[in-house]
Amino acid sequence: MALYFHQFIYQIGFWFTWLLIPIVVEIIPAVSHALTLQRTVKASKQYQVPLKMPMISIVLPVYNSEQTLYQCISSIAASSYPKQLIQIIVANNHSTDNSFQVFHQAQADFPDLRLQWMNTDAGKARALNAAIYNSMGSYVMNLDTDGWLEPEALLNMVLYFENNSQIDAATGTILTQKEAIAATQKKGLKLLQRNEYFEYAQAFLSGRSIESQNNRLFTMSGAFSAFRREVLVQTYMYNVDTIGEDTDMTFQLRYRLGKRIGFVVDAIFYVEPISGLEELYLQRQRWQRGQIEVAQNFLQKKLNVNQIFSNFMIGRLMVDHTFVFPRLIWMIGLGMLVYLGYSPIVVSLSLMMMYLLYVLFGLLNYLSSMQLLKKFDEERLYYRKQWPLMLTLPLYNGINTAIRLVGIINAMTSRANWQTKKFSVEIAEIKAIIFSDFTLKKKGKK
Repeated sequence: MALYFHQFIYQIGFWFTWLLIPIVVEIIPAVSHALTLQRTVKASKQYQVPLKMPMISIVLPVYNSEQTLYQCISSIAASSYPKQLIQIIVANNHSTDNSFQVFHQAQADFPDLRLQWMNTDAGKARALNAAIYNSMGSYVMNLDTDGWLEPEALLNMVLYFENNSQIDAATGTILTQKEAIAATQKKGLKLLQRNEYFEYAQAFLSGRSIESQNNRLFTMSGAFSAFRREVLVQTYMYNVDTIGEDTDMTFQLRYRLGKRIGFVVDAIFYVEPISGLEELYLQRQRWQRGQIEVAQNFLQKKLNVNQIFSNFMIGRLMVDHTFVFPRLIWMIGLGMLVYLGYSPIVVSLSLMMMYLLYVLFGLLNYLSSMQLLKKFDEERLYYRKQWPLMLTLPLYNGINTAIRLVGIINAMTSRANWQTKKFSVEIAEIKAIIFSDFTLKKKGKK
């Protein structure tokens, strides 16, 4: 073993090229971000409460949400924000289930809430736009109905705006529901859901905290976002022709209106965990295709690879899109080196080093996220217990990288839409094409 290790060290110059991009793109920024967040946490100040709290409008776009709508409204009723200052608009997007009956029950159970039902045209973006035009609050907040609010979330969101006059829009922290994860019976699915929770915690608490400091937030989460109404109505509203309407709105605010977008770490919204690999495949591919579509619409004539260090958007697109190809090539290429005569043990050591680098990346984000959860003892305790997931997160992220690659390829060949093909359907189509080609080849030989 010592011989192979010395051989690996001797060839470190060669192997370093395989590890260079993960180090430069992810490890070094993670170290920098961790140090920055440490200083940010220490320098954070308490919110000042205004003498008069503003009215807020909460928009709930509904499409067949009878299973989750009541709990979402219940979480608003249980929030610490004054009920008389909340307007709730339930924007029905052609539901065919009993969502209206659930709404009617919520009206009866929460008489202190100002609840309004309105029917809208098809599509989430159209539902949001119709509700925004009917909003009355100084701030408009959009919530998905498949989740619920932490009791202090609304108050913390409003106080963030009131204490940061330069901020015109913001997104909250999105975490998956740990109670639903605990109730999952299938071990494989539970592991997938726990990795998703770990990913969300790091992506929001660590990732978006850094992005928002220099107005570099790529996407406001459609699950929980908030706006100054006076600014929101200056936009072209939500784009009804894209599947990335939340990203489109983010780009409108930053690039068309020159506004600042923030992140409220202590405004938490809990969404349902993933139901399986099929949903993960559809969701992440849809996100990827939506990002590409919006970036192309806004930045097609402004992108220049020479600006990779001066324009954060260039770097972000390079990491999320361009570098997806070499990442997968590295993994496949390392395996192919065995067939070219390289020692399997040396190749395995290289893979192990790459894996450990990604574990280190997860550890740095984990420590940063722990700092930002200091106000939430229960959540912090749960997150602390998830530390073993740092060992499985590289594999989980590898699956997502492969899905993003599929999304990029599909974006090149077809227009993005909400009816993304399922993984099982695409595999069946690939098999059919291979079988057809094989059959034609056999006929050609005859």
